[in-house]
Amino acid sequence: MYFDLQGEDGMTPVVGMLYSAVRENSRRMQSITDGMSQVEVDYRGLHDKFNSTAQLIKHITYVDLNWVYRIMRQPLPASLIEQYGPMIDANNKLPMVKGVPLSTLNSNYEVVLDRLREACKQVTDADLERVVTFGHENEKKATLRWGLWHMADHSRYHQAQVNQLRRWYREKLKLNV
Repeated sequence: MYFDLQGEDGMTPVVGMLYSAVRENSRRMQSITDGMSQVEVDYRGLHDKFNSTAQLIKHITYVDLNWVYRIMRQPLPASLIEQYGPMIDANNKLPMVKGVPLSTLNSNYEVVLDRLREACKQVTDADLERVVTFGHENEKKATLRWGLWHMADHSRYHQAQVNQLRRWYREKLKLNV
């Protein structure tokens, strides 16, 4: 087996490469979280002051879902906002997520990844230059090219946080033995 960043049939080269980076990072997150108990998925780190793995996966899912709809030039439907959101809570923090099985979190993200795959099949490399707005108040602008790259980069950023949570959790277990 070898690693590569190739898109799927029906994707232009650059779109396919960027899609593959997002897909690869999704697989990496699943690998990092494989075997987590529900307690560990909900663990919020030292003194309960960090985001849990559950919060981070739900956040990645919602951010990526928003990008999928930007790519499709459609507003995010209210039903999906209700199902996957909100982006932040009343305190400008990631919403609390507790007791949601890892399999459900991963399944929800797979739905988003499937939507992204279909959206990417409708986008050409030239379309990647299209500028869209994003941010909590749509105050920022970026190209679709940057948005697809951001989806992969954003996931990697939060994977580092999940790895840190896993280290802390293992240390906590050792101290409690």
